[in-house]
Amino acid sequence: MVVLLKTLQVILALSILIVVHEFGHFFFARLFGIRVDKFYLFFDVGGKALFSTKKSRFVARHFPRLAASETDYGIGWLPLGGYCKIAGMVDESMDTEYMKTPPQSWEFRTKPAWQRLLVMAGGVLFNFILAIVLYVVILAAWGSSYLGNGDDTRIWAGELAEDMGFRTGDHIIGFDGARTADFDRLQLDMARGRARTAEVVRGADTLTLYLDQSRLPEVLQTPGMFGLALPFVVDTIPPVSPNYGCDLQRGDRIISLDGQPIRYVQDSRNLLRQYKGGRVEARYLRPRNATDAFDTLSVMLQVDSTGLLGIYSLMPPFETREYGFWEAIPAGFKLTFSTIGGYIEDLKLVFNPSTKAYKSVGSFISIGQVFPSAWDWLRFVNILALLSIMLGVMNLLPIPGLDGGHILFVLYEILTGRKPGDKFLYVAQMVGMVLLLALMVLAFGNDIGRLIH
Repeated sequence: MVVLLKTLQVILALSILIVVHEFGHFFFARLFGIRVDKFYLFFDVGGKALFSTKKSRFVARHFPRLAASETDYGIGWLPLGGYCKIAGMVDESMDTEYMKTPPQSWEFRTKPAWQRLLVMAGGVLFNFILAIVLYVVILAAWGSSYLGNGDDTRIWAGELAEDMGFRTGDHIIGFDGARTADFDRLQLDMARGRARTAEVVRGADTLTLYLDQSRLPEVLQTPGMFGLALPFVVDTIPPVSPNYGCDLQRGDRIISLDGQPIRYVQDSRNLLRQYKGGRVEARYLRPRNATDAFDTLSVMLQVDSTGLLGIYSLMPPFETREYGFWEAIPAGFKLTFSTIGGYIEDLKLVFNPSTKAYKSVGSFISIGQVFPSAWDWLRFVNILALLSIMLGVMNLLPIPGLDGGHILFVLYEILTGRKPGDKFLYVAQMVGMVLLLALMVLAFGNDIGRLIH
């Protein structure tokens, strides 16, 4: 059921993004009087389609004007994208029949360069507009919330973090002199900035750690390098807990189990596995009312069959902000452009072989894994906005076959006054399709490798 739900979310999200992207091309093409032969979600390889307004009897009977339209609207059978077939243009359909006929006034190739530039940039532009709209909706409806990297926030250092000099209990101020305000962005900021130093508070001292640049590939391939170190302070004990009704109260801090010191919740996990189904003595500190003093008490706790106590620990407060609708608009623009900038930094890492970031490139399988296993509108809209930005930025890459390749050729024409020939564009499109196929193979290969391991 979980796999089915994730698959449906991926299909829905990609369908929305493809339709919006292709509509950007369609909008400007029709605005400038260019004929659009096809507007398809997914590819109709071999001329086979799941739906076509030109071939549907239902459409012909009930919507004759739509059936008679010069544009065939449809759904292909191969869910690897979509396309808007613009008359007189070399595109992914590789249809070159128009090259054998004289240019027509309604063809793409006869229009001024600035109009062709807008037609080709329309898809990317509409993807960015969609992201802005989605982020405005998110901020206006839900506001923003993140785990602040305050002075009391400490890390639980993973193995790689330990190797690089970090220690559990450190507070990371930031990297290369820049402060990180969002705890969840610590590893991201370190990787994107290729940080050389980290400023760390350890005990009463402030230290500067010098980071080994050769470890960057490991940083990129090791998610969860910095966990949140949680002091074992009791928040609630639910009725289903084996310890419901015990003497522990909210605010009590567990400091040892079976005589073993416990500094953070993570310290307790391996120890409790040894007591599955048994009981363990816990010592804890209880604050005295209106004083800074504590009482040291003890209690016997039941450990369930999975090695857990069934006690929720107190989480640090999240930084939250609510937005009115008019406040959300500039904030949505700002969030969109900052996300675009961050994704561009990610692409720089991917195209730098020394970082080995290309190993993190993923396909639809990776996309499916980021969607939640239960329907969550906030998560879905957030992921949709991010994917819209990713699709837009990827399409700006100057690779023939992508919008960026077409834009590059039009800009060349504008700057030099020389228009690339149709045969050159055809060959360039073929080369681009091969490159895109290789990228697709890399993405699927990475995903399959991750599943195997």
